[in-house]
Amino acid sequence: MTVIRMDNVGIVVEDIDAAIEFFTELGLELEGRSHIQGDWADGVTGLRDMRVEIAMMRTPDGHSRLEMSRFLAPPVVADHRRAPVNSLGYLRVMFAVEDIDDTLARLAKRGAEIVGDLVQYEEMYRLCYIRGPEGILIGLAQQLVQQTSRPNPIDVKS
Repeated sequence: MTVIRMDNVGIVVEDIDAAIEFFTELGLELEGRSHIQGDWADGVTGLRDMRVEIAMMRTPDGHSRLEMSRFLAPPVVADHRRAPVNSLGYLRVMFAVEDIDDTLARLAKRGAEIVGDLVQYEEMYRLCYIRGPEGILIGLAQQLVQQTSRPNPIDVKS
């Protein structure tokens, strides 16, 4: 049995409205928003009396989703938003963008800050990490040349 697809990436936020606005500016579309609670939600998360507001955002191509959650109960117990790039655990989500300069200019109006530098990798990509709403780490990549297939970035030749 193989994986069918990656369904979504989840991010916990404090201000779900600001996060929706930010990711809408990036180009994602709000697919739905709801409050979740009940025995089934408690069971799947392992959190008793869990109550959460979620917003599901979809990329323009329809292949990827971002689920943002704002926990109403129980209270959030850890905060990884300002963790450096080399921290253990889930780190970031990366988006391919058409024009990285335009994207950065639009997102700066919503508080985005570049983590390091906007760099160019060979003649293939321009890349950067930004801190988005609440310090969430986001990668942006603009492909510079049209490729017929996507190379494996960890394919190490020995």
